[in-house]
Amino acid sequence: MRYAIYFAADADDRLMQLGNTWLGRDPFSGSDLCQPALDGIDRERFLHLTSSPRRYGFHGTLKAPFHLDPERRESALLEACRDFSGDLAPFEIQALSVNRLGRFLALTPDNAEPDLAAFAALCVHRFERFRAPLSGADLERRRKSGLTPKQDSYLTGWGYPYIFDEFRFHMTLSSKLENDAEATVLAAAARNYFAAVTGQSRTCSSFALYVEPERNAPFEVHTVFELTGSTSAQTAESLAAPLTRKENA
Repeated sequence: MRYAIYFAADADDRLMQLGNTWLGRDPFSGSDLCQPALDGIDRERFLHLTSSPRRYGFHGTLKAPFHLDPERRESALLEACRDFSGDLAPFEIQALSVNRLGRFLALTPDNAEPDLAAFAALCVHRFERFRAPLSGADLERRRKSGLTPKQDSYLTGWGYPYIFDEFRFHMTLSSKLENDAEATVLAAAARNYFAAVTGQSRTCSSFALYVEPERNAPFEVHTVFELTGSTSAQTAESLAAPLTRKENA
């Protein structure tokens, strides 16, 4: 079993509903969903083009999937999630929009979002004690994407290369897109489909613990935690302990 700390909201949130349907799976119930019909892309092709993010469930990565440290229990992880949610206050982001992220399609912020970046950094720090070290196979798999020296140091030190100053928030909407013309059609369809939740401010008031019951199984929502605290993410990050040697590597 692996766990992940993801940006997500309750099942009835409009963003989650649209994202789940776009990917064709509900990670709350585990059921398959009928994807929207798209102009220019048939259903089987659309199913294929969303196969990778479908397994992970609609989300934005905060603390990447990890095996639980053998000395930790799931109950302690849940307690830490509850404590964390009780410390931090909800925050606003200005807007999300559909964009190309390398060869992928994703919902990403239109502008820099300091609170979101601080919140993600806090998640990396606060839940690090629960993460078991990566296996050699996992390290090799990650390195195939071609990492910079800094990203590789984050990978070995924290289990994921795209954190802290390398973090870019995204909610993935496609598998790797090799055909540029097809990617253009899919992006246009996604912009139309997500129009109700893009280009506007959003209150971020929750995060979720997702679980992968066994390797390569679909991820499922374990629990959604509501932010009920009074401390902003940026303030909490500024008050956190000094950077560790791992982060300074």
